[in-house]
Amino acid sequence: MLKMFNYGFDKKIKMIDGFEEGSWIDLVNPTKEEIQKVSEICGISASVILQVLVEKELPRIKQFDGGILTVIDIPYMKDKNIKNKYVTFPLGIIICDNGFILTVSLIEYDFLNKFKLNQIGDVDISKKVKFLLQIILSSAGVYLQNLDLIEEDIQKVEKSTYHSTNNKQLINFLNIQKTLVYFITSLKANEAVLERLQREDVIALSKDERVFLEDVITENKQCIETSVVTREILSSTIDAYGTIISNNLNVIMKFLTGITIVFSIPTMIASFLGMNVPLGVVGESDFSFLIICMVSFIVSFILACWLNKKNML
Repeated sequence: MLKMFNYGFDKKIKMIDGFEEGSWIDLVNPTKEEIQKVSEICGISASVILQVLVEKELPRIKQFDGGILTVIDIPYMKDKNIKNKYVTFPLGIIICDNGFILTVSLIEYDFLNKFKLNQIGDVDISKKVKFLLQIILSSAGVYLQNLDLIEEDIQKVEKSTYHSTNNKQLINFLNIQKTLVYFITSLKANEAVLERLQREDVIALSKDERVFLEDVITENKQCIETSVVTREILSSTIDAYGTIISNNLNVIMKFLTGITIVFSIPTMIASFLGMNVPLGVVGESDFSFLIICMVSFIVSFILACWLNKKNML
């Protein structure tokens, strides 16, 4: 999918039909024809675009013939049927020497749509470096937003784990933990990109851009710290709830064992009285069956009370 945007006189981003100098070109899972067309217009090699269209492409920033490529990782929910089944996909931002800025990705990101709908303030496509930093800052917001959702899911899973005896909740915890590992790895890789931008060995920054970059770095560090803290809390929670599930199972086994002992008394009495031996008065009474039942009930009740007093039932 190929879309072009420009910054109008009304200071708003709007979609355009053709290629205009200084415009923003958004490529989402493009075809070979689209890649070839954009590479010719932007004056860059098609191989540069193809590099970003790899799911496991690592974040980096590098200068090449025709522009500067920046790759960052963005979180994406790959499987909505499984809670917190997140992965990270690369997003390439190419600042071309001929004035175009190009975003390349395998999937369409919602946070980029906010730029297209003018929901992000103070955005000017003509200021390429600042626009790049604004995209990275917005991507950090995506991490924070997903981390908030993950924390909510952790709390929901916790409530259902107190009386649980199966592994379903622990599996949910492990899925969340896997997500956090993806997040931390990607955020640290994004941090390396920001640190290189700060060194200005690839892109020269103005004073305002350096100040803005500091804000982006701070936001990214906050994402890392939040992810690390959440992962540590989750690791402790998994250990604790593993013990809780084991204890819940032990309580159930203890209860079933106690019930088995209590109900074995009537069976034992009936077995003894069912032997082919004289039963004396009990066997001659018209109320033999009632007496046997009452004795079985009383003995079972006394045993149940004793087991309950010993906290064994």
